[in-house]
Amino acid sequence: MTSTFLTPQSATRQQPAVARLTAEYRTDTPFVAVPRPRLNWTTTTGNVGWRQVRAELRLTRAGTVESTVLESPESVLVDWPFGDIAAGEQVEVEVRVTGNDGGTTDWSAPLSLESGFVDGPWQAQALSLPAAAGEEHPPGQPGQLRHEFTVREGLAKATLFATAHGVYQAEINGCEVDDQVLKPGWTAYADRLNHETTDLTALLAPGPNAIGVWLAGGWFTEKYGFHGFAKPFYGEQPAVKVELRLEYTDGTRETVASGPAWRAFTGGPLVSSGIYAGEAYDAGRAEAGWSEAGFDDAHWLPAAVDSGKNWAEATPATAPPVRRIEEVPVREVLTTPSGATVLDFGQNLVGRLRIRVSGEAGHTITFRHAEVLEDGELSLRPLRQAAATDTYTLAGNGEEEWEPRFTFHGFRYARADNWPGELDPAAITAVVIHNDMRRTGWFECSDPLLNRLHENALWGMRGNFLALPTDCPQRDERLGWTGDIQVFSPTASYLYDSLGFLGSWLQDLALEQGHRDGVVPIIVPSVLDMLDSPVAAWGDAATVVPWVLFERFGDTGLLRRQYASMRDWADALLKVRDSSGLWQGQMQLGDWLDPAAPPDKPGAARTHGDIVASAYLFRSLDLVARGAAVLGYDTDRGKYEALAEATRLAFLAEYVTPAGRMVSDAQTAYSLALMFGISTDPSQRQALGDRLAELARLGGYRIATGFVGTPLIADALTVTGHLYAAERLLTQTECPSWLYPVTRGATTIWERWDSILEDGSVNPGEMTSFNHYALGAIADWMHRTVAGLAPAAPGYRKLAIAPRPLSSLTHASTSHETPYGLARVAWKRVGDRILVEATVPPGTSAVVSLPGGSAEFEVGSGQHRWDVAGADPAAASGTVSLSSPLADVMDDPSAYAAAWKAIDAHNPAEAVAFRRDTVWYRQTTLDQSLLFTQPAVKQDIAAALAALADRRSAGNPENS
Repeated sequence: MTSTFLTPQSATRQQPAVARLTAEYRTDTPFVAVPRPRLNWTTTTGNVGWRQVRAELRLTRAGTVESTVLESPESVLVDWPFGDIAAGEQVEVEVRVTGNDGGTTDWSAPLSLESGFVDGPWQAQALSLPAAAGEEHPPGQPGQLRHEFTVREGLAKATLFATAHGVYQAEINGCEVDDQVLKPGWTAYADRLNHETTDLTALLAPGPNAIGVWLAGGWFTEKYGFHGFAKPFYGEQPAVKVELRLEYTDGTRETVASGPAWRAFTGGPLVSSGIYAGEAYDAGRAEAGWSEAGFDDAHWLPAAVDSGKNWAEATPATAPPVRRIEEVPVREVLTTPSGATVLDFGQNLVGRLRIRVSGEAGHTITFRHAEVLEDGELSLRPLRQAAATDTYTLAGNGEEEWEPRFTFHGFRYARADNWPGELDPAAITAVVIHNDMRRTGWFECSDPLLNRLHENALWGMRGNFLALPTDCPQRDERLGWTGDIQVFSPTASYLYDSLGFLGSWLQDLALEQGHRDGVVPIIVPSVLDMLDSPVAAWGDAATVVPWVLFERFGDTGLLRRQYASMRDWADALLKVRDSSGLWQGQMQLGDWLDPAAPPDKPGAARTHGDIVASAYLFRSLDLVARGAAVLGYDTDRGKYEALAEATRLAFLAEYVTPAGRMVSDAQTAYSLALMFGISTDPSQRQALGDRLAELARLGGYRIATGFVGTPLIADALTVTGHLYAAERLLTQTECPSWLYPVTRGATTIWERWDSILEDGSVNPGEMTSFNHYALGAIADWMHRTVAGLAPAAPGYRKLAIAPRPLSSLTHASTSHETPYGLARVAWKRVGDRILVEATVPPGTSAVVSLPGGSAEFEVGSGQHRWDVAGADPAAASGTVSLSSPLADVMDDPSAYAAAWKAIDAHNPAEAVAFRRDTVWYRQTTLDQSLLFTQPAVKQDIAAALAALADRRSAGNPENS
């Protein structure tokens, strides 16, 4: 009998309060990207079941106050109810809300908002760096630009707008204008540029002032391509546009805009810079005061007007910018077999080094970066053509501090060559950089390996959410592979508030797609001339990612904006489907990096590419129909629902037998049919799930899926009643598995299941990254199922609380900062009971499904606690012996361990073969599988299993 009860609540009602008022999508700046920004607010209260029934919004502009009342429970992405914010205008917004308890909050703290967009065309001209007379620029030559101007008395406001083909940082009177790095990021340059908007009023003074700009090529001048065929894609030299708008108290305005009167210099300290190559800096060439008024720039050259390049319209950035987020100290200084000095930071991260050093002028220090060591030395082969090398040449004027400006590296280890004197590890710090998103998701459980796995997924996201969602951050790639983010977007949406970041990237996806008749390229921005035809699971990012963002954030506006892209992708697929109604016979990446695929053929998966493609054809048609339903496009809804249904039936006819077997009898195939909703008949779904669980056991609960199947398999097993099989997959430590890299010291998610082989060597495949987040998509299942928190309605307006305790865990918890406030679910075992606690944010409700199979019920907001009966995970298992079926051995981890350890004591190689090669059939006994095993070994196995049975019968399973 399951007992449920609520935690007692205080008899004193708590006065609700508005805790947080923000505007879409950025919270790090008062500048908004649109004239009518949507608003969000959260309310705090301990009152159980509290819901907002009314909101009053108050706007102050130019001393005038206006207000409006919304008779609505909505508090997330609420449409702007006032007149447009005009260019150059500053306003303040406040909100107070009334709940279903009749109480009204105080007014919130005012939210200051300013227009972050440019009114009318830019006056700025694009400037590049001129070559000295008789010289030629090397591609991507970095340098500096400067300009002096006068500010009159009575300055009221100064606003800087800037963008670049490349990367830049501006200084005013010797001070950097902000703490952002690698501005303006990477977009589809031909179609869209981001600009930043910065308030510079405090940096200016009446009289002479100066503006300076550091400029480098960044992504714009980088070479893209593989196997020695890399080449520039956008341009060979960077350029920048700068516009400073001055407003005075007398109402007059002036504009300081980049133009031919500006001066430029390429002989400064920034000698070279590249995303892949790294940066070279000569402090002896630095010129003090170059961005201050009065600097003698007679030796500088006139800036070159970059009139020959096609500049897209620059629009305000909606993604949070890249910033320095964290500093990681050196954990250990290593001396390699070759005698080199290597710094170990203990964490694979993305960023660069910051150093403090003293030495003679002209002395050059070199830093080389790598993710892992091999044979005690930096493993550089996985970097391919990326040099990942920074050099610093000392000025010789005492202690100097330096950090590269326009590059980044993926590394745990850095080799320091030619350090002057004895190296003090405190003098070097790793600076972690990525887009400055707000952390929103956490997970913790009783298994430290699973906690580390979750941390690895988190660090993988941090390292690859830099300007755009990349595949890896270290080698000569770092590209926006659409397939990776398609599978990882649910996890990303939980761990961080990634709505603005991914929404920005989706704009580029739609723009690139517009050049290809609806076909989504495999990377966005598209810089590789390869695979122009549609590719399943990669191009489907066009439908999947917007839908995930709608589910997780409730953003109907973004769904509406991306709907044409979603529909165009679906229509592009309809053009390539065959007469059977399926997507077959085309080049596909398929279930990429199935562990059975050879190192040099990562697409050679057990699940046929046609099955993957046809499943995604259904998936995208279905999502377009769902999107049309949400948006009220009834004609499209009917059209795509019919197309999806026809595809579903064709898939079942082509690939699923009446008995519930798949033509590709592989785990990804079953997972696709189940989790995409292709199979809907309950008996067929159960047959598919049963076969999936059997395949997992036959393989010894080792991973047998690639990029496509891995995010689905745990859910596919769970929904068909095979939670134990999903648990065994999750907690497996043998290779391939999620935890194998953890046992090998991984601190991020690897690209390959065996990026480091069991002998300790680095995988010989051409692609071997140690920081790829795709396979870390399992974290989403850990949140939703192991701990038990998921959205039951878009944007967590209704929560799903459904923890499914794993038998190997004693507790687990997760929390997520939803758009309505913090939600939390935690469970723990107490004897034969399971205690579940949950926090449901104000303004929401939750559908609860407790462990043990009790009926679902609904609760309102507040703190809840339930006590339910739970199976004792330490209960003794049945007796296992040599005559037991292999399946029973594999399904009893202690018996399995006893057997292989007995073999290992005689012959370790034979034990490895037993674990790796045995197919764990139900019809074969353990004794039969050991046909060629020595009798003495069998005797020891039998004795070990008998001892296990004795311990269990004595009630000591914890020692088994």
